[in-house]
Amino acid sequence: MINGINILPFQITNQLNKFYALLVFFILCTPKIEAQTIPSNRLLNIEELTSVLKPEVRTALETNGALNEARLAEYFRAKFSERFYYDYKTFDARFKTYNALYNNEAYHKERALDHYNKFPDFAEWELPFNYLSGGPVDAYALRHLARQHKMVDIAMLYFNDGKDPKYIRYFVEQMRSLNFALESENFETIEGGNGVYEVYRAGYRITNWLWIHNMFLSDKTYTDADQIQTIATLLQHGQDLYENNTEFRAGNHQTKGMSALGALSILLRDFQGTDAWYDRAMLRLSEHLEKEINPDGFQFERSVHYHMADINNYFYTYQLTKINNIKVDQAWEDKLKSLFTTLPKIAYPDKSAPVLQDDTREPWAESNDISGALTLGYLLYDDPSFGYFATNKVEQSMYWFLTNKQVEQLNNIEKKRPEYGSLAFKDTEYYIMRQGWDANDDMMIISAGVDAEKPDHQHGDILGIQAMANGQVILPNYQVRYSLKDFDVFKNSMVKNVALVDDELLGKEWTSNKGGSGFGKFKNLPTPKTIAWNTNDEYDFFVGTHDGFENIGVNYSRQVIYVKDEFWIVKDNFQSDATHDYKQVWQGHYTSELGSDLIRASFPDAVGSDIFQLNPTDTAETSGANGKNWTVITKNKQQNFDFLTVILPYQGYNNGIDHTQKEITLKSWKVLTFPWGTHGDDTTLVAVNGACFAFGIKEMSLKGITVDTSVETDLYLSEKEDKLHVRLLGDKATTIIVNKNDSLKATLNPGESHIFNINYR
Repeated sequence: MINGINILPFQITNQLNKFYALLVFFILCTPKIEAQTIPSNRLLNIEELTSVLKPEVRTALETNGALNEARLAEYFRAKFSERFYYDYKTFDARFKTYNALYNNEAYHKERALDHYNKFPDFAEWELPFNYLSGGPVDAYALRHLARQHKMVDIAMLYFNDGKDPKYIRYFVEQMRSLNFALESENFETIEGGNGVYEVYRAGYRITNWLWIHNMFLSDKTYTDADQIQTIATLLQHGQDLYENNTEFRAGNHQTKGMSALGALSILLRDFQGTDAWYDRAMLRLSEHLEKEINPDGFQFERSVHYHMADINNYFYTYQLTKINNIKVDQAWEDKLKSLFTTLPKIAYPDKSAPVLQDDTREPWAESNDISGALTLGYLLYDDPSFGYFATNKVEQSMYWFLTNKQVEQLNNIEKKRPEYGSLAFKDTEYYIMRQGWDANDDMMIISAGVDAEKPDHQHGDILGIQAMANGQVILPNYQVRYSLKDFDVFKNSMVKNVALVDDELLGKEWTSNKGGSGFGKFKNLPTPKTIAWNTNDEYDFFVGTHDGFENIGVNYSRQVIYVKDEFWIVKDNFQSDATHDYKQVWQGHYTSELGSDLIRASFPDAVGSDIFQLNPTDTAETSGANGKNWTVITKNKQQNFDFLTVILPYQGYNNGIDHTQKEITLKSWKVLTFPWGTHGDDTTLVAVNGACFAFGIKEMSLKGITVDTSVETDLYLSEKEDKLHVRLLGDKATTIIVNKNDSLKATLNPGESHIFNINYR
C-alpha cells in the first residue's frame, strides 16, 4: 500500500515504475553495509555470536556440525588455554604457589566480604541507590563497583573457602545486572562524571573480568552459559571502547582502556571487527607512549604511582603480543623499557623510591615500593640492573598475568648494582643528588616541574625536596588517598619541604572533580623554571625559581648544593618592595628546643639530622596531622631575606652540629663570616682545604687575592696550583674580576665556571 492505495501485481503506474527503478538503482549502487557487526549497546545472543565469527573460523567450526553454546564455549576454552597469559589448566598449581608467595587469604576474604555484603548480586548502576545495609552509595563507591576490583577477591575466596558456588553465581549475576542496566539505560553516564562505561573504569573492569574468567575456566561450576555471557559482555565492552576512542585524549584513563581493548583484540581475535580494535588500541597506546612518556623516560604526570600504573597498562598488551608472536614496533618497545629504567634512577639507596605527587597506594607512607615493577621489568628484559631491585614476587595482581616460565624465573634472579650517580630528568624536571648505592648513602630529589597539559596529580611541592641519609628518610613527603578528608591538606605545601611567604600556599583554587568522588586538584599552580644544574666530583648544584609569590610582589629562587658525602646547603632568596613573613617548611619529627636556628630529628638507631640556619631566624613552630609533623621556620617583617640552611645528616648521638661553639664545624668544613657583602653585610663562607662556598659576596680579599662581583652573588672558589677555580652559584648573570685586573675578568651565567690563571703568592 502506498499513500493508502492498494497496489496489485502488474498494476503499477509508469510513475511507480520509475520510483521502483530508482530505488533499485540506489540499492545496487549503495556500498554494502556489513551485517555481522558487534553492537555496543547490547549483548549478542548465541546465534548472533556465531554470525560475527570470522568466516574462516565459523567454517572450520561448522565442519563438525551446527554451532551451539557448548561447542562455542569449548572452542574458546581451548583458545584461552593457548592465548592467555597462562594456561588455565595449570591454575591449581599456580594458585598453590600464589598462596605460598603472598599468604594473603585473609586479605582477600576481608575485601571479598566487604563487596559481597555491600552490593547485591543483581546490582544497581545508577545513583542514587543504597548499600544492602541501607546507607547511600556515594560516587566514590560507585566508581569502585564499576572497576570490579573486589570481584577478584570474591573469585579468590571461592577457591580458598571450599568452592561455594554462590560466589561464582554472584560474579555471573553482577555482570548480568550491568548488561540489564545497559539495555534498559539505567546506568551512570560519562556526562554525569561517574560513567560506568568511562574508558578507565571499563578498562579496569575488563582486565579484572579477564583475570576472573581465566581462573573460573578451571572449574566446572562455571558453566558453558556463564562463559558465553562473559565473552559476549567482553565483546560489547570492546566495541564500546572502540567506538568511543576515535581520538587521542591525554591521561592515564584512556591508556587503561586501550590496554584492555588491545588485550581483548588478541584474546578474542576470532570475531569480525577485532582486527580494527587491535589497530586502534595500538595506535592510541603508541600516541600515549609518544606524548606522555617524556624523552627522559618519566611518565608525564610526574608521579611514581601513575608511572608504575602506566607500566602495568602497557604490559598487559605487550605481554600478550609476545605470547601470541605479534610483532610490535621497536620504538614502542624502547619507550616501554624506558619506563622501567627510570625507576632505578630515582631510587633511594634502600631500593625504595621517593613519594612524588599523587602516590596513593599507602596513605601517609614516606616512600614507594618499586620492587614489584622492577621484578616485572626483569622478567620482560632479563636485565640484572632491574634484578637488583627485584624480589621473588611481582605485585600480587600482576602474578596472574605472568607466563609459567616467568613464574619459574622468579626463583633465580640475577642482580647487578646500579651505576647511576647524580642526574637530571630535564624534561620532567626532577633532579637527583646521589652519594652512591651503599645502604647508608645520601640521596636527595628536587621537584622543579609542573606538567603544563595535565597537572591534575601535581602537588604544591614546586622546588620541594626530599632526602634520605643513613638509611632514614630525613626529609619526607607523604602518600595520599583521594577519599580521605585530609587529601587537600596532604596535597598542598604545608606538608612539603618548600619555602613560603605569609599565608600563601603554592597550590591555589582547590576544586573537586566533576563526579564528586573525592579526587581534587589545583586550578592554579606556580610555573617553575630551572636556572642551572651541575654535577661534578665535589658537589652538585641546582638553582631554580617559580612565580608563586608574584601575586603579592615577591620574587623567589631556591639554590640547593650537595657537598658530596657531607651535607646539603639550601638557600631560599626572597626580594620585595614590601615587608613579608618568609618561611621554610621542613617535614619530619624535628624538635626546636635549641631555637629556630637549629632543629633536630633523631631516629631509633641514633641516626640524626640537623637543619641549621646560618642566617638568624625568628621562630620555629611545629604542626602535624595524622601522625606526621612539620616545622615552619620564619623570618618576620622583611623586604629582602635569604634563608641559608645546612641539612647535616649524621650517625651517633654526639655528631650533630654544636651550635654553642664560636666556630661552627660541619663535619670537615668550617663556617666563617666576613663583611664582604653589599653595604657591609656579612658574607658566609663554608670552607675546607683551600675551597669554599661563599654566600652573599660583593667584594672579598683572602689569602692575597681579591674578588669583585658586579652584583651580590654566591660563588664556589677553589685554589689549585696557582689557579683560581670559580663557579657562579647565584641566580643571575654576574661579572667577576680578580685582583682588580681587567685581564682577569669573566662574565658567568648561573652554573658556569671559569679558571683564572693567577699567581697571587
